[in-house]
Amino acid sequence: MKVLVVGSGGREHAICHKLLNEDKASKIYCAPGNAGISEIAEIVDIKDSDIDGLIDFAKKNDIDITIVGPELSLVMGIVDEFEKNNMKIFGPNKACALLEGSKSYSKEFMIKHDIPTAKYKEFNNLDEAIKNVGIYGYPVVVKADGLAAGKGVIIATCEKEAVDSLNDMMQNKKFGSAGEKVIIEEFLTGIETSILTFVDNETIVPMVSAKDHKKVFDHEVGPNTGGMGTFSPSDIYNEDLQTEIDNKILKPIIDGLKKDNLKYKGILFIGLMITNDGPKVLEFNVRFGDPETQVVLTRLESSLIDIIESILDNKLKDTDIKWSDKKTVCVMLTSGGYPNNYEKGKVINIGDLDEDIVLFHSGTKREKENLVTNGGRVIGVSAKADTLKEATKKVYTNIDKIYFDGMHYRRDIGECE
Repeated sequence: MKVLVVGSGGREHAICHKLLNEDKASKIYCAPGNAGISEIAEIVDIKDSDIDGLIDFAKKNDIDITIVGPELSLVMGIVDEFEKNNMKIFGPNKACALLEGSKSYSKEFMIKHDIPTAKYKEFNNLDEAIKNVGIYGYPVVVKADGLAAGKGVIIATCEKEAVDSLNDMMQNKKFGSAGEKVIIEEFLTGIETSILTFVDNETIVPMVSAKDHKKVFDHEVGPNTGGMGTFSPSDIYNEDLQTEIDNKILKPIIDGLKKDNLKYKGILFIGLMITNDGPKVLEFNVRFGDPETQVVLTRLESSLIDIIESILDNKLKDTDIKWSDKKTVCVMLTSGGYPNNYEKGKVINIGDLDEDIVLFHSGTKREKENLVTNGGRVIGVSAKADTLKEATKKVYTNIDKIYFDGMHYRRDIGECE
């Protein structure tokens, strides 16, 4: 089977890495890929936003299935266009992708279908937003409505920070058109965790849990990022919590998708805050999370291709999905200055790493004989072990063997709270 993976980050590297270890994927292509992916798949020089170019490539190369990584491609409607050309593709269609493409749409979906979430108001007008910025007290959450590469969520601790973030989004267009509409949302306190799920028209099946760390500095300090590291399973995820999430979150989601006639086939990422009032949904993503995928897929023992085909055939409920009991940790190495301004092109030096360490490249490229940085998040250093403590120790021991100018990473990933 020929497989085309669309995307260029650590998530796509993790998908390719999983496919490499499966019998069904005889040939793996990745568009546009990165330096790390190039070691295990054939790189295709087509942007993930070039839907026509991807369709043309898939036709000419007899691609059997395309797996979409990035949210932008999904929100643009890549699935709809591939299906018009009678080509098999894995991911939600454009209508379903709006659950990530618009914060206001996803909040409306949650409220409509009694899915627990934070109180919120949406605003199209800057003056109105500023006038109402303190309606939920402080801290308060300010969100750009559209896609902002994981950076469009600001937790403001006071009125000045909240107003500044509104001006940045709505007036200064920090996130482009994504900030034309904003959400002002109640700040939830609790423990954050996340669940990736497989979804077809009839069924939603949770994957193993993961804990993501969004803040750039240790102990959840500093601005939000796309993710500084993860571990799986989440330290708070037990059978009682799983049952509560199944009943209060997952069942209303699949029922809501059916009621709204949203024919969802793909991955649904659910960001959760476990509050004193129970689990509440922070956000939906309509694709594999990054870097959650790096720790979740390395625990998946079943064939990813088999699962994908069962979803496309609406047979997910009949699929037995097996997971490793081992614990996994991934720590992101980022460019100095991320998530704000940072420089690219820094030479990456990698020493002699332990055999069971896996590097998932997020922002790298080749310049002649050198591997260099090409993004804010550069490499995810991952390990699997019998215990979380052991996996964490492996990761940090091997990070000491990697260097590039300005390299930054958190030193508390894998610590149980």
